[in-house]
Amino acid sequence: MKIIKLHNKQKSLIKKAIDNNREAQQQLFEQHSPKMLGVCRQYVKDLHHAEDLLLQGFLKVFTNLHRFKHEGSFEGWIRRIMVNTCISYLRKKNLIDLSDEDYVFDDAATESLENTSVEDIQKLIDQLPEGYKMVFNLYAIEGYKHSEIAERLGVSESTSKSQLFKARKLLQQNYYKMNTVSNGDK
Repeated sequence: MKIIKLHNKQKSLIKKAIDNNREAQQQLFEQHSPKMLGVCRQYVKDLHHAEDLLLQGFLKVFTNLHRFKHEGSFEGWIRRIMVNTCISYLRKKNLIDLSDEDYVFDDAATESLENTSVEDIQKLIDQLPEGYKMVFNLYAIEGYKHSEIAERLGVSESTSKSQLFKARKLLQQNYYKMNTVSNGDK
């Protein structure tokens, strides 16, 4: 029964926000902004730019709130807006370099990440070129298929696969370097 009450409460909050109730909008922002900042941060390494994109994304959320159909997760709907806002920003700034090279995937096992902190993993992802990082995030974190990534970014599926392969390879190399240095092997 609590699930229904929570759902109805959120539905009511969304309705109030659609009617420009500032308190309701503030509540929705406070509920979802921490997680959505994390989403923006996955795509943009600079925290200040990520915060700007978060605010731009929420402006789009509140502008288009009347379009939310309550058919899926509200958080998922917001997340999609944040991802699209980040992609648009990176495209506009010409920070994406997506080459069209074909690669065959090598599914070699990677070293365990169990002892690696989330912060270290984020640093490794931040070191990726923007195109690699975007495809990696869309595929590995957001769960998009290569066909969906290709359509979103206006590239071929093989380009999406190539960018993911390169991202994984570079992540493995940088992970190895990080562990080599931290273990005193170099």
